[in-house]
This record gives sequence, structure tokens and C-alpha cells, in this order.
Amino acid sequence: MKNMLKTTVLLAALTGLLVLIGSHWGTGGMIIAFLFAIIINFGSYWYSDKIVLKMYRAKEVSPAEAPNLHRIVDGLAMRAGMPKPKVYIVESGMPNAFATGRNPEHAAVAATTGILELLSYEEMEGVLAHELAHVKNRDTLISAIAATLAGVVTMLANMAQWAAIFGGFGGRDNDDNGGIIGLIAMAILAPIAATLIQLAISRSREYAADAEGASICRKPWALANALEKLEYGNSHYSPKVSDVQAKESSAHMFIVNPLKGGSIQSLFSTHPATDERVKRLRAMRF
Repeated sequence: MKNMLKTTVLLAALTGLLVLIGSHWGTGGMIIAFLFAIIINFGSYWYSDKIVLKMYRAKEVSPAEAPNLHRIVDGLAMRAGMPKPKVYIVESGMPNAFATGRNPEHAAVAATTGILELLSYEEMEGVLAHELAHVKNRDTLISAIAATLAGVVTMLANMAQWAAIFGGFGGRDNDDNGGIIGLIAMAILAPIAATLIQLAISRSREYAADAEGASICRKPWALANALEKLEYGNSHYSPKVSDVQAKESSAHMFIVNPLKGGSIQSLFSTHPATDERVKRLRAMRF
């Protein structure tokens, strides 16, 4: 309940940022921005899973095509007391996995070919238990809406930046320097604020999904081992031409960050430090 309240507040803050950007164009701009936020939320709710699966060219597989994967998902869904999600495979050497869907009744889990080759059966149980925890707690819907709104805020902030360069495009204060300065400040600060809000949602929910996933599979050590292997595997992954590549807009959906980066980029990572996640998991006892 506490996490849900926190997430609601953060999502409201993202919507508020949209309205703030729209306020530069007066009351009409605020109304349009608010309506736009509602449309984005509605679209994310109904179509985010289809968009993400298509983005990664995920292919739904049958029990005959991926017996071990289905066997794991069958068992975990039964233990979690939730409907079995659809099962997809992504053709990519990048070792990773994600879940998507607006609720447990309309959900999907996807694993890359790379993760299936890297992890053992029990480690895959830990990974998929983590993803089912995201589905059970409706994190997949929340993160999709947050990512979409954050992207829109950044896009509108970029528009505001260009508006400042070309005199405000008819903004309410473009007849003085105050309006231009306001636009520039908004163009710089709005995407940063949107990113920080999105990260706050993603990071807090990764810890919760680790704990819930460990409870579902009863093997926290297996998830800890998997995270260590995936951290190493993604940092040393060399993509092939045919591989599907991770997108920055949806990187937060994967169990570990699929994007490489140095210490500065790690400050803005959508995932908490893997070492800390592993430490917490190894401290669990069932």
C-alpha cells in the first residue's frame, strides 16, 4: 500500500510537469496538456504491452516450442496464485528478461535467447519469479505509464527549448526576457525532473520484486546468482547485426539494466546497484 501511494504521487507529479509545460501557452495550453496526459495514461493502460512486445519483435512460443520455459512459468504462476501469463522469446544474445501487461489477466513474460543460454533452470526460476512479481504487483502498468509520460515531458521540453530560441512561438510572456528565461529553465529542468521521478518508481520496485520473486520461487540464492551472471553478461555483451537491441525508453522493464555506461550514467540508471540487490537476496531465509 505504501509503495502504491508513493507511485500514485510520483505519477501525479509527472502529469503536473506536463501541465506546467503547457502553462507557458496560457490556460488553453494547460488544458491541452492535461487532456494529453489523460490520453497518454489511457493509451499506456490498454496498449503498452503490445507496443513493447512489437518493439522487441518478441515471438509467442508454445509449450512444445519452449517446454522448460513453460514448465517454469506454470509452476511459478500456480505458487503465486495468479493466471499464467503468455510466454515470449526475443531473438537476441543480450541476456535479459522482462514482463509487461496492464494486469495479471493480460500479461506476458519475455526472455531473450541469450538469457536462456546463460542461466541454469533454477536461475531462470528466480528471474521469472521476479518478473511475475512485477505482474502481480502491477508494476508493469505503472512503469509503462511513467516511462511514457516522462518521454512526453522530455519531448515537450525540447519543443519549449526551440520555442525559446525562436522567440517563444507566441507564448504568453515572449514579449520580455522573463518568458524566454522561463522557457529555457523549463527546457533544462523538466526532463531532469521527469527522469528522476521515473527512476524513483523503477528503483524502488526492483527491490520489492526481488523480495516477492524470492518468496514465490523460495530460492533467493538462485535469483542472486542469476543477477550476478546477468550483470556480467550484459556488460560484456557484443551485439550481432541480427540481435534486437534494448531501447533507452524501455530499459527499465528489464531485470537488469541492458544499457552500458560509466559511473555518471549509473547515477541515472533505472535499476538499483546489482551488488546491493544480491546482498539483500543472500540475506533472505525461507
